[in-house]
Order: sequence, then structure tokens, then C-alpha cells
Amino acid sequence: MVGLSKVSMIFAAGTALFSDGYANGVIGSVLKILYPEAVKHNNYSKTLTSVAFAGTVVGMLVFGYVSDKIGRKFGMMAATGIVALFSGLSAASSGAHHSPSGLLAMLCACRFLLGIGVGAEYPCGSVAASEQSEEEGIAKNAQHRWFALATNTMIDLGFVISSFVPLVLLWIFGHHHLRAVWRLSLGLGVFPALAVLLWRLNMQNPSHYKKNSMRDARIPYWLVIKRYWVNLAAISLTWFIYDFITWFGIYSSTVVDTITGGNTSLTVVFGWATVINLFYMPGTIGGAFVVDYLGPKYTMILGLVLQAIIGFIMSGLYDHLKRHIAAFAVIYGIFLSFGELGPGNCLGLLAAKSAPTAVRGQFYGLAAAIGKIGAFAGTWSFPVIINDFGGASSDRGNTGPFWIGSGLAVLSALITLFFVRPLTHDGLLEEDKAFREYLESHGYDTSKMGFVEEDVFWEPSGFIVGTLEL
Repeated sequence: MVGLSKVSMIFAAGTALFSDGYANGVIGSVLKILYPEAVKHNNYSKTLTSVAFAGTVVGMLVFGYVSDKIGRKFGMMAATGIVALFSGLSAASSGAHHSPSGLLAMLCACRFLLGIGVGAEYPCGSVAASEQSEEEGIAKNAQHRWFALATNTMIDLGFVISSFVPLVLLWIFGHHHLRAVWRLSLGLGVFPALAVLLWRLNMQNPSHYKKNSMRDARIPYWLVIKRYWVNLAAISLTWFIYDFITWFGIYSSTVVDTITGGNTSLTVVFGWATVINLFYMPGTIGGAFVVDYLGPKYTMILGLVLQAIIGFIMSGLYDHLKRHIAAFAVIYGIFLSFGELGPGNCLGLLAAKSAPTAVRGQFYGLAAAIGKIGAFAGTWSFPVIINDFGGASSDRGNTGPFWIGSGLAVLSALITLFFVRPLTHDGLLEEDKAFREYLESHGYDTSKMGFVEEDVFWEPSGFIVGTLEL
């Protein structure tokens, strides 16, 4: 029971990343159908994606500092509150005189602020989950597994649900009530955020944070940079590459258009989007059971190399595969699964467990923010690349970007091999000890690291504030 209780704390910290997958996936194509002229005229499809990415980057950077200097729990509670609030406001968006352009402008503003809450979850929730995964009571050979299942698996599940929820709502309301479909699709994002908020109420800051933080001490940034800059740069660059080639979804539209014969029915589109998103799940779940044996570094390399091989096969045999769409869809699904087995699961692990507790939030937040910038770059770059290669109607236009993406996956594997440090079980404890010794060798006073946390408990006479000694 002790182990189960500890595992539940890992999921309490990490599960809110479900909101990242759901919020980014659910905005979808309903708005294009509902207000096609306004969306097309103002390019709101890319704008909505871009402002969400911008908000996420802001949240990652700001809350990276908050996580380290104020506390993991404070950051997590603030993040889920922001997500719940602006998910609700997104659903209630309306423009002046009910104009479509005004509505979409309001929705863009809400998506930016929602992105801040989603971004905050990375350096607060994910970092807390990494620290909870090495608490006493968690089996050593399952530490990485629980973290991956509580974070990346939740993001991928969010993507699946983000297409399935509109599908169910379409079944309920039909194509003549799309306003109800898209508003409820956005508004339902409030409930998982509130559920996680309640789940976190009784959480404390992880013991690693209490013992080794610099909440009340000056952070010697120059010493931190000298020790960790190579690992940070390598993880950040590989995260940028992964998001750059993943978020655009190069072949998903090809699969859907070919299978459906270009059918624009939302029921068909959302149905196949759900199927395609389901391909993420075997990779992330299976990879979670691999990573404790190979380690995050080599699991990531394995996933990247296998993904690149599948990508080259898909590009080289594209002319043949497009005539056998079932085989094409299966191979594409394997490609997606390998991406989640490797960098999908392992980038968060490497970012969360490569830095000392004192700056873990900022280290993770910066690496994740650079990754999101890669996603932003991908959403704008790949359409241009496709046009330069001959357009989406040509084989060269469809395969060219995938040659590039597969090549970048190989580059990412090489960067990981030569510049990313492998992790061990219970590595947080070892890294914190080594970091203290490093600081002391450079004359830094480590006596102010850690803190005594006040704990509130109940007595019959009322609330009494006690002191929790560490």
C-alpha cells in the first residue's frame, strides 16, 4: 500500500499534462467548418496554434523559476487553476455583436493564457513527478517507468481524447449544432484540470526539493552553467528537433484523405483522427517498460534510429505504399509509436533528472521551451517545404519533408549518443550530492540549501501551524 500511495503521488504531479495533449488537439477543424471565411481570411488555424505555443513557452520559462524559488506545489496548483479557468473562458468566447472575427480573436487570447498554464505544468508537475519517482517506497527498477506513464503517456492520451470527445459530441448533437460541439469540446477541458487540482490539495513538496532546493539561497548561475551547459544544450537541441518533425504531422492528413476519399464529414475526420492518435499509445506504454532496462539515453537513441528507418522506408516506397493505404497506415502508426518509445518518453526524463534539485525547474523549463519553439517552427516551415518540393499533390512534395525529418532523427540520435549523459536509478540523490561537493569546492556556502517547511494540521481547537523538521 505504501508503494501504491507513492505511485499515486507521481501521477498526481504528472497527470495534468493530459491538458497539454487535449488543449492542443481539441481546437481542431470544427472552427474551420463553423466560420470558414473568417478562419481562412485571418489564418486563424495557424494563429491559434502559434499563440498557444507562445503561451506555453512563457509558462515554461516563468514557472521554471517559480518551481525552484517558490515551490513545486505552489506552481502545480497555480498551473491547474490557470488551465481550468481559461478552458472555461475559451468555451465561452464571444466577439462584439457576435462577429466571427471577434470571437476568434477572443479565443486566441484565451488560448495564449491557457498555454501559460499548460506550460507551467512542465517545470512544476513533471519535475515534481521526477522527484516523487525516487521517493522511498518506489522500486528502483520502476522509477523511470512511472514517470513516463504519468507524463508523456498522459499527453498522448490527451491527444486521443481530444479527437474522440468531439466525435461523441457530434453523435449527440449532429452537424446542425456545431456551436454546441466546439464549445463543449473546449469546456470539458475544465473537468480534468479541476480533478487534478483536488488530487493535489494534500500533496507536499517532494523531499528532494525540501532538502536540496535554493529557495532561500542565492543560485550561483555561473557555476551551474559551467557544470551543466553541455547536457542542457544537447537535450534542448534534441527536443527542438523532435517537436519540429513531430508536431506538423506530416502524413496524418495523407492517411485520412486517402482512406476517406477526401470526405470532409467531421464524423469521419474525427473518427480517423482518433485512430491515428491511438498509434501513440503502444509506443509510450511499451517504451515505459523498456526505459528502466536500457536507460533513458539508449532508449531514446533506439527510438530515434528505428523511427528514422521507418521514415526512410515510407519515403522511399511512397509510390507503392500510397496504393495500399492499409499498409501505409500501419507503417505510419509504427513510425509514430517509435517516436513515443524514444524521444517522447525520454526527453522529459533526461531533462528532469539531469540537473540538481536546486535548478531542476529552470533546467527543465528552458529545455522544454526550446522544444516548443521547434514545434512552432515546424508548423510554419513544413508547408513552405512541401510547396518548394512540388506541393502536396505531388509525390516529391509529400516525401521531401519526410526525408528531412528522418535525417533530423538520425542527427538527434547522434547528439544524444555523444553529448547526453546517461542516467541511473536513484540518480537524483547522487546528482544532488555531487552538486553540493562541486559548489563547496568553488567556495559556495551550501548550509542555506534546503528549508524547514511549515505544515498545517488540525486540532480540536482549530488550525495549528507546526514545523516539519527534515
